[in-house]
Amino acid sequence: MGRDLVRALPNLAIALVVLLITWLVAKFATRIADIIIGRSSLRPSLKNLIDTLVKLAIWLAGLMVALVVVMPGFTPASVIAGLGIGAVAIGFAFQDIFENFLAGVLIMLREKMRIGDVIECEGIVGKVEHITLRETHVRKLSGEVTLVPNAMLFKNPVMILTDEVQRRHEVVAGVSYDTDLDRAADVIRQAVAGAEGVDTDKGIDVFAQEFNSSSIDFKVRWWSGSKPRDMWESRDKVVRAIKRALDKEGIEIPFPYVTYTFKERVPLGREPGEAAED
Repeated sequence: MGRDLVRALPNLAIALVVLLITWLVAKFATRIADIIIGRSSLRPSLKNLIDTLVKLAIWLAGLMVALVVVMPGFTPASVIAGLGIGAVAIGFAFQDIFENFLAGVLIMLREKMRIGDVIECEGIVGKVEHITLRETHVRKLSGEVTLVPNAMLFKNPVMILTDEVQRRHEVVAGVSYDTDLDRAADVIRQAVAGAEGVDTDKGIDVFAQEFNSSSIDFKVRWWSGSKPRDMWESRDKVVRAIKRALDKEGIEIPFPYVTYTFKERVPLGREPGEAAED
C-alpha cells in the first residue's frame, strides 16, 4: 500500500494541478461570459443562469480529467454505468436538492419575477435580491433577508407587486347617515384627484359600499405607484386630502354610535301606567 501510494503521488500532483487550472479557467470564462452578456439585454436572472452553467460545465470537464489522471482505468462510460445503477438511490437521497435545482433553472428562464421585483409568497413579502440554482434571496420590507427554496416559489402562487409601474389602491371613507351621498361622492372624488401622485387618467372610483353601524361607507379606488413605499405615501396623501375636503364642506365623518333603548318593566297583574301601591 505504501509503494502504491508513492507511485500515485505524481498522478495526485497532476490532478491537483488540473483542478487549479480548472478553477482559473472557470474564473476567467465567467468574466468573459459576463463581458459578452453585458452587451446584450438579457435579464439578470438569465445572466446568473448562464454564468452558473458555464462554471458547471468547466468544473465537470476538469473533474473528469483529474479522475482519469488519478485512476487511468476510469472512463466516462463507467461513470454513466455507475450513475445508471445508483440513479434511483441518488434521486431519493437528493430529491429536494434536484427539485430546487430544476425549479431554479425554470425560475431563471421565465420572464416574470425579475431581480428587483417585490413579491409576496406564503406570507413572505420582500424584494428579490438574488436568484441561485438552490434558493432565492428575498429582502423583507423590514430589512431582513429570507432564503426561500426555489421549489417553494415554483409550486406556490407568487404575487408580483411591482410587475407594472402602477397599481390600484383603495381606502374606505365613511359619512354620516344624514349626508347627501351624491355631494359626498363628488367631494371625495375631487379630493383624491388633487392628491399628489394620483393618476387621474386611469380614473378614480368612489362607490357607496354598505350601510355600516354608524356610517355609510364609500370604497375609494385610484391608481398610483406600485412599490410598497409608493403605496403608503399615496394612501397617506389621499386620506389627508379626503379628511380636509369633508371637514371643509361640513360633512361629518361619524364616530361609532351606541343607542340605548329603555323599556318600562311592568309587574305581573298591573296595567302599564298604574301607580304602585305602598
